[in-house]
Amino acid sequence: MPDTCSPITGIDSHAHVFSRELELVCARRYTPGYDATLAQYLDHLQAHGLSHGVLVQPSFLGTDNRYLLSALRQAPQRLRGVVVLAQGVRRAELESMARSGVVGVRLNLMGQALPDFRDAAWKGFFAHIAELDWHVELHRHVEDLPGLIRQLLPLGIRLVIDHFGRPDARLGLAQPGFAELMALGTSGQVWMKVSGIYRLAGTDRQNLEFAQAALALLEQRFSAQRLVWGSDWPHTQHEQTVGFDTVIGQLQVLACTAALRHALLVQAPKALFKF
Repeated sequence: MPDTCSPITGIDSHAHVFSRELELVCARRYTPGYDATLAQYLDHLQAHGLSHGVLVQPSFLGTDNRYLLSALRQAPQRLRGVVVLAQGVRRAELESMARSGVVGVRLNLMGQALPDFRDAAWKGFFAHIAELDWHVELHRHVEDLPGLIRQLLPLGIRLVIDHFGRPDARLGLAQPGFAELMALGTSGQVWMKVSGIYRLAGTDRQNLEFAQAALALLEQRFSAQRLVWGSDWPHTQHEQTVGFDTVIGQLQVLACTAALRHALLVQAPKALFKF
Protein backbone atom coordinates (compact mmCIF):
# COMPACT_ATOMS: atom_id res chain seq x y z
CA MET A 1 0.00 0.00 0.00
CA PRO A 2 1.82 3.20 -1.13
CA ASP A 3 2.05 6.08 1.34
CA THR A 4 -0.17 8.64 -0.31
CA CYS A 5 -2.84 11.07 0.81
CA SER A 6 -5.60 8.60 0.03
CA PRO A 7 -9.14 9.10 1.35
CA ILE A 8 -9.73 7.86 4.88
CA THR A 9 -11.76 4.67 4.68
CA GLY A 10 -11.06 3.65 8.27
CA ILE A 11 -8.59 4.39 11.05
CA ASP A 12 -7.34 1.70 13.40
CA SER A 13 -6.68 3.67 16.58
CA HIS A 14 -4.60 1.15 18.53
CA ALA A 15 -1.90 -1.21 17.26
CA HIS A 16 1.70 -2.14 18.10
CA VAL A 17 4.81 -2.92 16.09
CA PHE A 18 7.96 -4.52 17.50
CA SER A 19 10.75 -7.00 16.92
CA ARG A 20 11.89 -9.77 19.23
CA GLU A 21 15.44 -8.54 18.68
CA LEU A 22 14.79 -5.25 20.47
CA GLU A 23 16.02 -4.69 24.02
CA LEU A 24 13.15 -5.12 26.46
CA VAL A 25 12.72 -3.47 29.85
CA CYS A 26 13.51 -5.67 32.85
CA ALA A 27 10.21 -5.05 34.61
CA ARG A 28 7.70 -6.36 32.08
CA ARG A 29 4.53 -8.45 32.07
CA TYR A 30 5.08 -9.96 28.64
CA THR A 31 7.92 -11.08 26.38
CA PRO A 32 7.12 -11.42 22.65
CA GLY A 33 8.40 -14.49 20.83
CA TYR A 34 7.73 -13.14 17.35
CA ASP A 35 7.98 -9.98 15.24
CA ALA A 36 5.05 -7.64 14.60
CA THR A 37 6.30 -5.61 11.66
CA LEU A 38 4.95 -2.53 9.95
CA ALA A 39 4.64 -4.44 6.67
CA GLN A 40 2.46 -7.07 8.34
CA TYR A 41 0.31 -4.41 9.95
CA LEU A 42 -0.22 -2.47 6.72
CA ASP A 43 -1.19 -5.71 5.00
CA HIS A 44 -3.88 -6.26 7.67
CA LEU A 45 -5.22 -2.74 7.16
CA GLN A 46 -5.42 -3.18 3.41
CA ALA A 47 -7.07 -6.60 3.67
CA HIS A 48 -9.85 -5.17 5.84
CA GLY A 49 -10.51 -1.94 3.97
CA LEU A 50 -8.77 0.33 6.48
CA SER A 51 -6.54 3.14 5.29
CA HIS A 52 -4.82 4.59 8.36
CA GLY A 53 -3.51 3.49 11.75
CA VAL A 54 -2.20 4.64 15.12
CA LEU A 55 0.87 2.91 16.55
CA VAL A 56 1.10 2.77 20.33
CA GLN A 57 4.36 2.07 22.15
CA PRO A 58 4.12 -1.35 23.88
CA SER A 59 4.96 -1.44 27.58
CA PHE A 60 7.77 -3.99 27.22
CA LEU A 61 9.85 -1.51 25.18
CA GLY A 62 9.66 1.15 27.88
CA THR A 63 10.67 4.65 26.79
CA ASP A 64 12.79 3.52 23.83
CA ASN A 65 10.46 4.65 21.06
CA ARG A 66 12.94 4.34 18.19
CA TYR A 67 11.26 1.36 16.51
CA LEU A 68 7.88 3.09 16.56
CA LEU A 69 9.34 6.36 15.27
CA SER A 70 11.06 4.52 12.44
CA ALA A 71 7.74 2.97 11.47
CA LEU A 72 6.03 6.36 11.45
CA ARG A 73 8.65 7.77 9.11
CA GLN A 74 8.00 4.95 6.63
CA ALA A 75 4.31 5.86 6.20
CA PRO A 76 3.85 9.42 7.50
CA GLN A 77 0.62 10.05 5.60
CA ARG A 78 -1.15 7.00 7.00
CA LEU A 79 0.23 6.66 10.53
CA ARG A 80 0.26 8.53 13.83
CA GLY A 81 2.06 7.57 17.02
CA VAL A 82 1.55 7.45 20.79
CA VAL A 83 4.78 7.17 22.76
CA VAL A 84 5.89 6.28 26.28
CA LEU A 85 8.15 8.87 27.91
CA ALA A 86 10.14 9.60 31.05
CA GLN A 87 8.99 12.62 33.02
CA GLY A 88 12.27 14.44 32.41
CA VAL A 89 12.18 14.15 28.60
CA ARG A 90 13.67 17.17 26.84
CA ARG A 91 11.38 19.54 24.95
CA ALA A 92 13.53 19.28 21.80
CA GLU A 93 12.99 15.52 21.77
CA LEU A 94 9.23 15.99 22.06
CA GLU A 95 9.21 18.46 19.19
CA SER A 96 11.19 16.03 17.04
CA MET A 97 8.68 13.28 17.81
CA ALA A 98 5.82 15.61 16.90
CA ARG A 99 7.41 16.20 13.49
CA SER A 100 7.50 12.41 13.01
CA GLY A 101 3.77 12.09 13.61
CA VAL A 102 3.50 11.58 17.38
CA VAL A 103 0.26 13.01 18.77
CA GLY A 104 0.06 11.57 22.28
CA VAL A 105 1.75 9.98 25.25
CA ARG A 106 0.69 6.74 26.90
CA LEU A 107 0.71 6.15 30.64
CA ASN A 108 0.51 2.38 31.04
CA LEU A 109 -0.17 2.09 34.76
CA MET A 110 -1.16 -1.57 34.85
CA GLY A 111 0.52 -3.27 37.82
CA GLN A 112 2.13 -0.05 39.04
CA ALA A 113 1.66 2.14 42.09
CA LEU A 114 -0.84 4.91 41.45
CA PRO A 115 0.94 8.17 40.59
CA ASP A 116 0.16 11.55 42.12
CA PHE A 117 -0.21 13.83 39.13
CA ARG A 118 -0.11 16.87 41.44
CA ASP A 119 3.61 16.31 41.93
CA ALA A 120 5.83 19.07 40.48
CA ALA A 121 7.60 16.70 38.08
CA TRP A 122 4.30 15.56 36.63
CA LYS A 123 3.06 19.13 36.32
CA GLY A 124 6.10 20.08 34.26
CA PHE A 125 5.67 17.02 32.08
CA PHE A 126 2.00 17.71 31.40
CA ALA A 127 2.76 21.36 30.65
CA HIS A 128 4.88 20.21 27.70
CA ILE A 129 2.15 17.84 26.55
CA ALA A 130 -0.47 20.60 26.69
CA GLU A 131 1.73 23.03 24.75
CA LEU A 132 2.23 20.43 22.01
CA ASP A 133 -1.54 19.77 21.96
CA TRP A 134 -0.96 16.04 22.50
CA HIS A 135 -3.40 13.77 24.30
CA VAL A 136 -2.68 11.58 27.34
CA GLU A 137 -3.68 7.93 27.08
CA LEU A 138 -4.43 6.10 30.34
CA HIS A 139 -4.25 2.33 30.72
CA ARG A 140 -5.48 1.21 34.13
CA HIS A 141 -8.29 -0.87 35.62
CA VAL A 142 -11.57 1.00 35.79
CA GLU A 143 -11.84 1.38 39.56
CA ASP A 144 -8.77 3.65 39.63
CA LEU A 145 -9.50 5.70 36.52
CA PRO A 146 -11.96 8.28 37.95
CA GLY A 147 -9.43 9.50 40.53
CA LEU A 148 -6.70 9.81 37.91
CA ILE A 149 -8.98 11.57 35.45
CA ARG A 150 -10.10 14.12 38.04
CA GLN A 151 -6.46 15.05 38.67
CA LEU A 152 -5.88 15.63 34.95
CA LEU A 153 -9.08 17.37 33.86
CA PRO A 154 -8.05 20.80 35.23
CA LEU A 155 -5.00 20.73 32.95
CA GLY A 156 -7.20 20.99 29.89
CA ILE A 157 -5.54 18.04 28.13
CA ARG A 158 -7.52 15.55 26.06
CA LEU A 159 -7.62 12.20 27.85
CA VAL A 160 -7.94 8.85 26.08
CA ILE A 161 -8.93 5.72 27.99
CA ASP A 162 -7.66 2.34 26.80
CA HIS A 163 -9.83 -0.73 26.19
CA PHE A 164 -13.19 0.37 27.65
CA GLY A 165 -11.32 1.34 30.84
CA ARG A 166 -10.34 -2.31 31.48
CA PRO A 167 -13.49 -3.29 33.41
CA ASP A 168 -14.31 -6.87 34.40
CA ALA A 169 -17.13 -8.04 32.13
CA ARG A 170 -18.23 -10.56 34.76
CA LEU A 171 -19.15 -7.75 37.17
CA GLY A 172 -21.48 -5.87 34.84
CA LEU A 173 -22.05 -2.16 34.42
CA ALA A 174 -22.51 -1.55 38.16
CA GLN A 175 -18.92 -2.46 39.07
CA PRO A 176 -16.83 0.08 41.05
CA GLY A 177 -15.61 2.98 38.93
CA PHE A 178 -17.59 2.33 35.77
CA ALA A 179 -20.53 4.64 36.49
CA GLU A 180 -18.08 7.36 37.60
CA LEU A 181 -16.15 6.92 34.37
CA MET A 182 -19.35 7.30 32.36
CA ALA A 183 -20.20 10.49 34.26
CA LEU A 184 -16.75 11.95 33.57
CA GLY A 185 -17.35 11.33 29.88
CA THR A 186 -19.82 14.21 29.85
CA SER A 187 -16.91 16.63 30.41
CA GLY A 188 -16.18 16.63 26.69
CA GLN A 189 -12.50 16.10 27.47
CA VAL A 190 -12.38 12.30 27.72
CA TRP A 191 -12.23 9.85 24.80
CA MET A 192 -12.66 6.07 24.91
CA LYS A 193 -10.98 3.37 22.87
CA VAL A 194 -13.49 0.72 21.88
CA SER A 195 -10.87 -1.99 21.80
CA GLY A 196 -9.42 -5.01 23.58
CA ILE A 197 -12.76 -6.74 24.17
CA TYR A 198 -10.88 -9.99 24.84
CA ARG A 199 -9.10 -8.29 27.74
CA LEU A 200 -12.30 -7.86 29.77
CA ALA A 201 -11.75 -10.95 31.95
CA GLY A 202 -14.90 -12.89 31.07
CA THR A 203 -15.79 -15.55 28.55
CA ASP A 204 -15.99 -14.51 24.90
CA ARG A 205 -19.75 -14.18 25.19
CA GLN A 206 -19.60 -12.23 28.46
CA ASN A 207 -17.00 -9.88 27.05
CA LEU A 208 -18.94 -9.13 23.88
CA GLU A 209 -22.25 -8.68 25.71
CA PHE A 210 -20.60 -6.30 28.17
CA ALA A 211 -19.00 -4.36 25.31
CA GLN A 212 -22.38 -3.99 23.61
CA ALA A 213 -24.02 -2.68 26.79
CA ALA A 214 -21.07 -0.42 27.55
CA LEU A 215 -21.03 1.04 24.05
CA ALA A 216 -24.68 2.03 24.36
CA LEU A 217 -23.83 3.98 27.54
CA LEU A 218 -20.72 5.46 25.97
CA GLU A 219 -22.75 6.85 23.09
CA GLN A 220 -24.99 8.62 25.60
CA ARG A 221 -22.29 9.99 27.89
CA PHE A 222 -19.26 10.49 25.63
CA SER A 223 -21.12 10.80 22.29
CA ALA A 224 -19.95 8.84 19.25
CA GLN A 225 -17.62 11.73 18.36
CA ARG A 226 -15.34 10.79 21.26
CA LEU A 227 -15.26 7.04 20.67
CA VAL A 228 -12.55 5.42 18.55
CA TRP A 229 -12.07 1.80 17.53
CA GLY A 230 -8.78 -0.07 17.75
CA SER A 231 -7.68 -3.54 16.67
CA ASP A 232 -5.07 -3.87 19.43
CA TRP A 233 -2.99 -5.84 16.88
CA PRO A 234 -1.08 -8.13 17.35
CA HIS A 235 -3.25 -8.93 20.39
CA THR A 236 -0.38 -9.57 22.82
CA GLN A 237 -0.98 -12.39 25.32
CA HIS A 238 -4.00 -13.46 23.24
CA GLU A 239 -2.30 -14.28 19.92
CA GLN A 240 -3.33 -17.93 19.99
CA THR A 241 -7.06 -17.20 20.02
CA VAL A 242 -7.44 -13.69 18.57
CA GLY A 243 -6.60 -12.38 15.10
CA PHE A 244 -7.42 -9.35 13.01
CA ASP A 245 -10.45 -11.17 11.63
CA THR A 246 -11.67 -11.68 15.22
CA VAL A 247 -11.69 -8.00 16.10
CA ILE A 248 -13.20 -6.98 12.77
CA GLY A 249 -16.01 -9.43 13.51
CA GLN A 250 -16.53 -7.86 16.93
CA LEU A 251 -16.60 -4.41 15.34
CA GLN A 252 -19.33 -5.50 12.96
CA VAL A 253 -21.43 -6.69 15.91
CA LEU A 254 -20.83 -3.51 17.94
CA ALA A 255 -21.16 -0.91 15.19
CA CYS A 256 -24.53 -2.05 13.95
CA THR A 257 -25.31 1.18 12.06
CA ALA A 258 -23.38 2.87 9.28
CA ALA A 259 -23.42 6.15 11.23
CA LEU A 260 -21.81 4.62 14.31
CA ARG A 261 -19.24 2.76 12.26
CA HIS A 262 -18.31 5.97 10.42
CA ALA A 263 -17.94 7.81 13.73
CA LEU A 264 -15.74 5.09 15.26
CA LEU A 265 -13.54 4.59 12.20
CA VAL A 266 -13.38 8.02 10.55
CA GLN A 267 -14.89 11.08 12.22
CA ALA A 268 -13.70 10.66 15.80
CA PRO A 269 -10.19 9.28 15.18
CA LYS A 270 -9.54 11.76 12.35
CA ALA A 271 -10.04 14.63 14.82
CA LEU A 272 -8.30 13.02 17.82
CA PHE A 273 -5.20 11.83 15.99
CA LYS A 274 -4.94 14.81 13.61
CA PHE A 275 -5.16 13.03 10.27
